[in-house]
Amino acid sequence: MKKLFFALLFAPLAALASGDELQLDRADIDPHDAISIQRGARTFVNYCLNCHSANSMRYNRLTELGLTEQQIKENLLFATDKVGEPMTVSASRKDQKQWFGVEPPDLSVVARSRGTDWLYTYLRTFYRDESRPTGWNNLAFPNVGMPHALWQLQGSQVLKGESEEHEGRKVEHRKLVLEHPGSLSTIEYDKLTRDLVNFLSYMGEPEKTKRSQIGVVVLFFLLLLLVPAWLLKKEYWKDVH
Repeated sequence: MKKLFFALLFAPLAALASGDELQLDRADIDPHDAISIQRGARTFVNYCLNCHSANSMRYNRLTELGLTEQQIKENLLFATDKVGEPMTVSASRKDQKQWFGVEPPDLSVVARSRGTDWLYTYLRTFYRDESRPTGWNNLAFPNVGMPHALWQLQGSQVLKGESEEHEGRKVEHRKLVLEHPGSLSTIEYDKLTRDLVNFLSYMGEPEKTKRSQIGVVVLFFLLLLLVPAWLLKKEYWKDVH
């Protein structure tokens, strides 16, 4: 059964009440923060690109974020030796399908299809579930086939049930609890996932920021053009009136 995702939740851990829909955590990304996108690219290459490709994104586009080609070669090139190559994985589709049962999806436009808030929530709501083949489950994507690739950074969460009285009746809630901390604190992990989502958003539409800047210039030019256009119209119609 598909769930609809609407409301935003500002709490550091997402909670799912029985019978309620999952509330998404707000990603609050900044497409103008090039440093954040650079950090997100580093996380993507180190943790996501092992299985997921991004065939619509080429490494040399990262020069638009302030990185040099030499920096890209030294820090981000693992599956190829050419900066102009797309972000592909070294494993073949046939092997991936054999290993995982299904080919991991390309993530070039995942931020546009899923939304940044959904991705941010998804990356933060993995929890241990021994009934799953990978040992992991997810609140945003129930029965997900993907394991928690960032678990060493975030740590291990478990889903625990709580009950409380509400208007004379008992209401059951399920809440994620960090059972075994990872190498990062909760704040540090939230920052890392926000940077990763910022990069995924940039990757889905690299020209978005530049297009927005051009749009502002065009609107300003049209606003300036409005004055001579109005004066010209007034001059043409003065004899008619």
